[in-house]
Amino acid sequence: MIIAALFDLNVIVLTTYLLAVTGMGVWFASRQGSAADFVSAGGALPGWAIGLSMFGSYVSSISFVLAPGKAYASNWSSYVFTLATPIAAVVAVRWFVPFFRRAGAISAYEHFEHQFGPWARTYAVICFLLTQMARMGAIVYPLGLVISPVTGWTLTPTIILIGVLMMICTLAGGIKAAVWIGVFQSFVLIAGTVTCLLTLIFKTPGGLTAILEGGASYDKFSLGSFSPSLVEPTFWVLFAYGLVMNLGNFATDQSYVQRYITAIDEKEAKKSVWITAILYVPTSAIFFFVGTGLFVFYRAQPELLGDIQQADHVLPHFIVTQLPYGMAGLVVAAIFAASMDSNLSSMATLTLEDLYKRYFRPDAGERESLLVLRISTVVWGISGTAVGLWMIQEGSGLDVWWDLAGLFSGGVLGLFLLGMISRTSGPKAGFVAVAAGMVAIIWITMPKLWPNMPEAIRSPLNSNLTVVVGTLTIFLVGLIVTGLLNAIGKNSAPTT
Repeated sequence: MIIAALFDLNVIVLTTYLLAVTGMGVWFASRQGSAADFVSAGGALPGWAIGLSMFGSYVSSISFVLAPGKAYASNWSSYVFTLATPIAAVVAVRWFVPFFRRAGAISAYEHFEHQFGPWARTYAVICFLLTQMARMGAIVYPLGLVISPVTGWTLTPTIILIGVLMMICTLAGGIKAAVWIGVFQSFVLIAGTVTCLLTLIFKTPGGLTAILEGGASYDKFSLGSFSPSLVEPTFWVLFAYGLVMNLGNFATDQSYVQRYITAIDEKEAKKSVWITAILYVPTSAIFFFVGTGLFVFYRAQPELLGDIQQADHVLPHFIVTQLPYGMAGLVVAAIFAASMDSNLSSMATLTLEDLYKRYFRPDAGERESLLVLRISTVVWGISGTAVGLWMIQEGSGLDVWWDLAGLFSGGVLGLFLLGMISRTSGPKAGFVAVAAGMVAIIWITMPKLWPNMPEAIRSPLNSNLTVVVGTLTIFLVGLIVTGLLNAIGKNSAPTT
């Protein structure tokens, strides 16, 4: 079976793409001269390239596979997350990008230490690493769903192979490789998306009209309830979640902040944010439209669905069974292109700068730093792959990812905003605020971890509000405690 798969045209197309990406990584590795090149690319990259790579980070296989699965099973309510992106981009361009460009630090969290103390920096780093570990799992899992039926390999070894390839690409060239390979992959991603969309419209009985009418008749284009309820995943709940998560991406996500530093100047860094938002909003809409189209397509021809039951498996099934011969390989390559930016480079950077150098070897030399970067890339790659294997047993991959992201983000955005808005907030106010935020996050999360939790203490809030409540709690409690401490003259920032 493996030998036969190797001579399949779809596999040949996919393999050609993977060899091209690996070759690019090796080429960048040959031109990489130092740890600084690995983490900042010498601050010489153009905004359009950074923007395309950030766009790839936003999309990934989470959007390409899991978003259509969500639209197929329900409606477009999850698209509300995307609608918050432009607002977050406006805030990022106005305040976040200038802040990090002035700071000039590779780590997105170094300023936390200056204002709140070492504990705050470490807290933010750990939250980021856990979130990105979960994100990598949410990337390799749907990617495995697509590659497995194309190659005929079982899901578990396919996911492991994907994780290994991601580690190899990251080890090859650091952030510079991540950006330029991201540019190449964005074009492959767009080609694959268009191919999948056009094939679906062409093969659906009645074409585009049937998809629009069928989707509307079953309320598949709905953005969810506009009820003020905080218990259900209403439009407002998902918009609040999307706004906080997108703001967090631009303000406290090392992978984005690190890219700001790689830009030639501040103008180019701002341009990269706009490119990301402008491309992501319509592209995400296409993925949800594909999910609606799949619903109409298989409702008209249910016999073509076979024994597929999980919504996340429907698009992979369509790709393998309905796309023209050889085109399935292109679409899978596109999904791979949307997924290769696993943020392992940023995770390795933080492990070196904020953990290893901060607590163990502050004077680590060039050779030692590169070794730590490469070892940590492998460690986090293995951890993320393990999360992907765990997700095989779960339900909707998108729901699982959102739950993990809300939990692991730890409300770090709240601490970031507290520091930006209240310059007098110090370590005491920050610590009390984070402690209160963690209590709120745990309280909302507990019902999923403890299904039989007594109703008297069970949180009634929707789980998507975890990060929203955590962020607001840290920010507001921080402001209150800062005011109280300032009133009695006991709040001061640590000396560095």
